[in-house]
Amino acid sequence: MAETRFHVLGIGNAIVDVVAYADDEFLVKHGLDKGRMTLIDADRTKALYGAMAPAGESSGGSAANTVASLASLGLACAFVGKVHDDQWGAVFRHDIRTLGVAFDTLLSRGGAPTARCLIFVTPDAQRTMQTFLGACVELGPGDVHENEIAAAEITYLEGYLWDPPGAKQAFVKAAGLAHAAGRRVALSLSDPLCVARHREDFLDLVNDHVDILFANEAEITTLYRVDEFDTALQSVRGHCAIAALTRSEQGSVVVSGDQVHVVDAHVPARLVDTTGAGDAYAAGFLFGVVQGRDLHDCAHLGGVAAAEVIGHFGARPEIPLKQVIAEKDR
Repeated sequence: MAETRFHVLGIGNAIVDVVAYADDEFLVKHGLDKGRMTLIDADRTKALYGAMAPAGESSGGSAANTVASLASLGLACAFVGKVHDDQWGAVFRHDIRTLGVAFDTLLSRGGAPTARCLIFVTPDAQRTMQTFLGACVELGPGDVHENEIAAAEITYLEGYLWDPPGAKQAFVKAAGLAHAAGRRVALSLSDPLCVARHREDFLDLVNDHVDILFANEAEITTLYRVDEFDTALQSVRGHCAIAALTRSEQGSVVVSGDQVHVVDAHVPARLVDTTGAGDAYAAGFLFGVVQGRDLHDCAHLGGVAAAEVIGHFGARPEIPLKQVIAEKDR
């Protein structure tokens, strides 16, 4: 086995998150599907950006958020994702590298600009995301390098990556390289609409390529076309080594072989913004996996990480998660 350089290497859409408050009237006026992620084009991005309230900007994307949270926990991490050689790309590169995450994917110098996700947070803390994939669609198998994958204990992939064809090839290549090197592969299903678009492919991925699966209740029931969470839980059993299934305020359930762990949610002092909750949960959980903790503890750590993120505005930790978890473990 190659020397370990990274605890986790994430591969995903390199997106600049643009986050602002909005009310339900704004969502209705602009035809936004509340609580969902919708893919939009450059013209729609420009129009919505112009209509937004004052916003905060930071590097984002599902897998990038998870890797950022893992870096906040003190782990050695890397990220693979495509940005353009533009101002938004400079924001992404600067933000993720200042966290200590290795990010060396070659810049795109032609084609679409860097991706953006316009996130509208309503008073009930729900987030509605409008995503322009931009340069993300240029990620391909040539951006996935064997030496990096083999050097990572876990390669973490986001389901959103399955939309662009080149990224899909990169995804499969990375999973194959990881397993050939004796490493593990983790996948987040990302979004129920994404699951619905690629259900058959995702079923094959879970069966053949994934060791650790992350999904929320809507995603896992969509994957197995069932109405009840318990039915979906039984359906996923045995199809991957570990399935960590989140249920918002009801906590999470972890299934592994004959084991089932039901773990309560951690409640923040106040609920502000649910953006990045699942990404942070995955980070806490993978942190536990890397440390060799049992699955109940892994889910506990995921809940602690998620609670920190939803207690403030934005998808990244405000307080280093290493500090938050140290306080909870006392």
